[in-house]
Amino acid sequence: MRRLGVVRAFLLSTLAAALICGSSPASADPIVSLGTASSFAVLAGSTVTNTGNSIINGDLGVSPGTAITGFGPGPGLLGPGIVNGTQYGGGAVPGTAQSDLTTAYNSLLGLDGQSAVGSCDGSATDLTGQDLGGKTLHPGVYCFTSSAQLTGTLSLDELGQTDPEFVFQIGSTLTTASNSAVTTINGPSPNDDILWQIGSSATLGTDTAFLGDIVALTSITLTTGASISCGAALARNGAVTLEDNTISTCALDSITPPPAPVPEPSTLMVLGTALFALIGIGWRRSRSA
Repeated sequence: MRRLGVVRAFLLSTLAAALICGSSPASADPIVSLGTASSFAVLAGSTVTNTGNSIINGDLGVSPGTAITGFGPGPGLLGPGIVNGTQYGGGAVPGTAQSDLTTAYNSLLGLDGQSAVGSCDGSATDLTGQDLGGKTLHPGVYCFTSSAQLTGTLSLDELGQTDPEFVFQIGSTLTTASNSAVTTINGPSPNDDILWQIGSSATLGTDTAFLGDIVALTSITLTTGASISCGAALARNGAVTLEDNTISTCALDSITPPPAPVPEPSTLMVLGTALFALIGIGWRRSRSA
């Protein structure tokens, strides 16, 4: 009996170790790093203003400005908005985040040979004049020389890739119509490599369901009920204006849960071997009884 218990304990511990090791996902470096700005769900240059019951899952900050209105002074406190993170009204932390955001903005602008805001002279796919609604796009860099519009649903096909990356370079404004959406298909969810570089300002229409990090030179406005999942509203120079919105960074995304890890084939072989051994031990014990 004691020997049987020892064998069982050994097999179960081996099985647990195999499952832990076999399900560890690999991650690649993002196409452009946001640096310390990555912890912020909302970051503004001048002010953050909220009306209604907005929920911010991530940090919220302003720099070089200091004004934050419509949120309580700490996590979970009513204001009426709620910040499930840390609020920074000026200071070194949002200042450093703004510096990193500027670096990220310039890096996004220069991807695939772009030379300046409003140019599509590199190897990025030029979508100038086309509505993003109704399109299905593959991982890559997409460019608009001026404004971009989303009416309806934009599908981002991740083609089964482990770390698919999407970058949108928009020369001036991004505007979404009411009830528009950005969705992903055929890939991991959530995806933290969807980046929107905006040459001036972004406005998300009523009840828009958006994905990705908006990195805007000037300002960002979310109208009633609009949401950003696995992303952020990051404005370099101007304000972020909110009204009954939910914004969640990938680390704290409450909209789309991360997928369950899938065991690798080697893990399944260990599992099968261990279970077969346990069955064999039980069978021999029943015959000797």
